[in-house]
Amino acid sequence: MVQVQMSRRALLRGLSGGMVAGLLPAGGAMALGLDQAGFRQGLIEAIGDDATLRSFYGARDYQALWAGTEDTAVQRRNALLAAMADAPAHGLPASLFDPYDLLAKMHAAATPQAQGAAEAALSRAAVSLGQALHGGFLTPGRVISLIKRQAPQVDGVALLNAMTSQSAGAVLRALAPSDAQYAGLMRARAQLDAAEAAGGWGGEVFAGAAGKLQLGDQGDAVLSLRNRLMLQGYMAPSLSPVFDQSLLLGVQAFQTAHGLATDGVVGAGTLAELNMGIDARIQQVLVAMERARWSNKPLGARHIWVNLADYHTVIRNNGLDEFRTRSVIGARGADRETPEFSDIMNHMVVNPSWHVPRSIVVGEYLPQLQRNPYAVSHINVQDGSGRAIDRSLIDFNAYNASNFPFSMREPPSRGNALGLVKFMFPNQWNIYLHDTPSKDLFARETRAFSHGCIRLADPFDFAYQLLGPQTSDPRGLFQRTLDTGRETRVDLEQPLPVHLDYRTTVIAPSGAVTFRRDIYGRDAAIWGAMAQQGVAARLV
Repeated sequence: MVQVQMSRRALLRGLSGGMVAGLLPAGGAMALGLDQAGFRQGLIEAIGDDATLRSFYGARDYQALWAGTEDTAVQRRNALLAAMADAPAHGLPASLFDPYDLLAKMHAAATPQAQGAAEAALSRAAVSLGQALHGGFLTPGRVISLIKRQAPQVDGVALLNAMTSQSAGAVLRALAPSDAQYAGLMRARAQLDAAEAAGGWGGEVFAGAAGKLQLGDQGDAVLSLRNRLMLQGYMAPSLSPVFDQSLLLGVQAFQTAHGLATDGVVGAGTLAELNMGIDARIQQVLVAMERARWSNKPLGARHIWVNLADYHTVIRNNGLDEFRTRSVIGARGADRETPEFSDIMNHMVVNPSWHVPRSIVVGEYLPQLQRNPYAVSHINVQDGSGRAIDRSLIDFNAYNASNFPFSMREPPSRGNALGLVKFMFPNQWNIYLHDTPSKDLFARETRAFSHGCIRLADPFDFAYQLLGPQTSDPRGLFQRTLDTGRETRVDLEQPLPVHLDYRTTVIAPSGAVTFRRDIYGRDAAIWGAMAQQGVAARLV
């Protein structure tokens, strides 16, 4: 077995320059001899019950894809090994995509049978890497149960067939997300890695006894704040120990990039984000890259994107934000957090009733009704047929959460929990977007208060935007329907895909990387799973 002593970066450079031709001499390992029968036998045995490889090689009569001395085979091997060496740059675990292991297998393949086994190993590695680049290497729902989307799956046979006529490197590169977000995340990871290598972001910032830093302050704490903002790229170099206007603008730029209130005051929240280390930020970026692979499917030319971590809902059209509004999401806790999934919005309900979810009926309202049967009097108690029941006829104390036979419904009104409009994309989790009478919550920096549905700060404007493609007067259509006071379904003639996602790292249109807090702790769990598989924050 040949020991190759070099870093992944050096190996990648060498592979890109054709070094494998030297590591694997033209007349040496992987050079097919006359014993095709031995090669075929070794390949078939190594394939075993692998349906993908059986289908691919069976259709080509077990002819080699990787083995051989011709230039195309050498280049194909080079490209695969280079892609494996580059896997950590995508946040993939080096241990799962080890080019040295494949090199050892190829060097050791001295017999036709061993060459057949190495051939199967190369194809398995190509399919495995292709899947990881395209749809991630973790299963979303196994890491976070509230991530309901299914990661895209690579057709392994199609991938290997493509490599018979195209560059293996090009085929693999095309599998990774091709949008500006993913490219920006790759760039951000490299920049953060370089920043750490250059000495990092300086010492932590301390606010002192006052607990905050603000305009007019001066001293060493201000200098440390200024230094950290300069090293992170939020302001131009300066040596002033005074919290002046230039520093104020730098703090506000930082706050904007981190989803914080842009008051220019460095309080506890801003201080915590400022002092986040480079490794922690790299981890956020790497999680975002895996999440991007989980969503590596067409989103729709015009679609709705809800970034739970950013508390915003956006209508996006051909890559540009057409409409944007603040959102309130589910409160922290497994029974209230908003799940992640994609669906199709096909209608809205104007003047909606609120059919109270069973969990709220028995978990919150039943205890109140047991104390006072006329509690929450604005909500009707109904039987199984939807008929309102006189509360005086019900002994609420005779029931518990498991046997309570009634439902509850709040009729349409301005004070209705859903407000005056809800936007429907029917799904098994009963999640939707809606208005709310609790407008004060939209002024909060952290907006996780609902039972799971998404509340919108500007629901009427959102409705007008949705109705725009089907009427010349969307405002008038909506308002006339609203003025009836009746619960009314309005279908969307052009249904829109809806994507409920959770991204704590997003690339802004300017190309700058922005961060958000991990409000649900989901990114921490994903990073834990990634690290357990061997993903490292630093490139080696």
